[in-house]
Amino acid sequence: MKRIITALAVIVAMTACNQNPFLSEWDTPYGIPPFDKIHVSDYVPAVKYGIRQQSAEIDAIILNSEEPTFENVVAAYDRSGAVLGKVQSVLFNLSESDGTDALIKVVEEVTPMLSEHSDNIFMNRFFFEKVKAVYDKRESLGLTVEQNTYLKDLYDSFIQNGVALDEDAQAKLRDVNTELSNLYLQFGNNLLAESNAFTAEFGMSVSEYYPFMGRSEDRKLREKVFKAYSNRGNNGNEYDNKAVVEKIMKLRIERANILGFATPAEMILENTMAKKSSAVDSFLAEIMDAAVARAKEEVADMQVVMDKDIAAGLLPAGSTIQPWDYLYYSERVRKERFDLDEEQYKPYFKMENVRKGVFDNASRLYGLKFKPVTGVALYNPEAEAFEVTDADGSLIGVIITDYYPRPIKRGGAWMSNFTDQYIADGVNVRPVIVNIGNFTKPTEDTPSLLTLDEVETMFHEFGHALHGLLSQCTYRGTSGTNVKRDFVELPSQINENWAFQKEVLATYAFHYETGEVIPDDLVDK
Repeated sequence: MKRIITALAVIVAMTACNQNPFLSEWDTPYGIPPFDKIHVSDYVPAVKYGIRQQSAEIDAIILNSEEPTFENVVAAYDRSGAVLGKVQSVLFNLSESDGTDALIKVVEEVTPMLSEHSDNIFMNRFFFEKVKAVYDKRESLGLTVEQNTYLKDLYDSFIQNGVALDEDAQAKLRDVNTELSNLYLQFGNNLLAESNAFTAEFGMSVSEYYPFMGRSEDRKLREKVFKAYSNRGNNGNEYDNKAVVEKIMKLRIERANILGFATPAEMILENTMAKKSSAVDSFLAEIMDAAVARAKEEVADMQVVMDKDIAAGLLPAGSTIQPWDYLYYSERVRKERFDLDEEQYKPYFKMENVRKGVFDNASRLYGLKFKPVTGVALYNPEAEAFEVTDADGSLIGVIITDYYPRPIKRGGAWMSNFTDQYIADGVNVRPVIVNIGNFTKPTEDTPSLLTLDEVETMFHEFGHALHGLLSQCTYRGTSGTNVKRDFVELPSQINENWAFQKEVLATYAFHYETGEVIPDDLVDK
């Protein structure tokens, strides 16, 4: 009776919320979310509905009287939670890149719900029994490599999330999971608030910190900026993260202990190639001596340049390289040794040209074609969408780029997706991918001119985008970047290595004023 009531509640909720864009099919080009129709008030009802829907779908898997198979257990699970997947993809992408106060409050409200829902799935012994029944006979089922991978990952997810624990231990783990999810959110919100305070004080975004520290001649200002940047979350105010970090560390240790691990590191590494923290320590030990020696050489080179400033009366006698001097004097060393500075090469790295170079490189390597998507509402005016097609004209997917900092965007750069690639009823659903950055913004007089680091970052994140775009999987749970952590960085690491190849530079590194291609002698430097 309880499950019947749950199913009826889902139907009633659908009827009551039929105006909610998350509860209907998206009749939009390429399946891009209808951002212009989504309101803040839509999220919480959609999350609640999605949780009820997926719970009912999992109940149906459990109650199925047929013999457990990959199709009626694992594939059925993969098809479940369609609404919840849609709302989470939009909510959490936008909360990171376009996180208004109202949206952050939504995330704070739904985070405990989602944590509880996840625990309800992966601590459900009845559901696990169905998965285990398929897992135990996997060798006789003739599964594909993809199916075997998904089955093992799903089985491991139950074990790693406490399905084998007794009720008391599960209850403790639920509490820890909920508190951790809230603390992670609090940490991110605090850091964003502190980053915005940094911007307000110095008139620069956190993404402009490194270029500023490399060119500013004002040592006292560099020190002030360095300390403000480094102490974000460590100012003893309402956004101080020290207590948050301490709580996170204690809870991560407690979580690992509940699940039978001595440390969080051992738990995290269990599913990686390294396996043990001792292996990681060994890897690091092999490079530590060489890395420290090289760092000392670099500081010594910088000190030589600083000593010239001391001799010229620009600095007090006895001055030595401090953390706030490192970027500035490394640029000075580069200038003296190679006659190279940032202002020489930045004019060749106009953002739009670099992005075109990223796209063109993928065209030459993989036959992909890129075309701007117009007439589609996106979540922010700074975001741009591009259709990606194969050499034969077939649709690969859509990539949205969003490259500039703003007060409601988290710092850094990343790839994510609004829509997964998967096969539904014989249709290969193509993904909607997003690349986020916090690159140098254009001004009234100058376009966005990227640093070398920003150029490399764009190529890197597009490597992740290629991973998502070129996915050819049957199931959501294995598509795109839903792979082992060790492999996630491989496509991006490969792609970033193309950035400064001479043949590639010649296709995109044009002076934004003269159109001149970057000269060979500058590339060599």
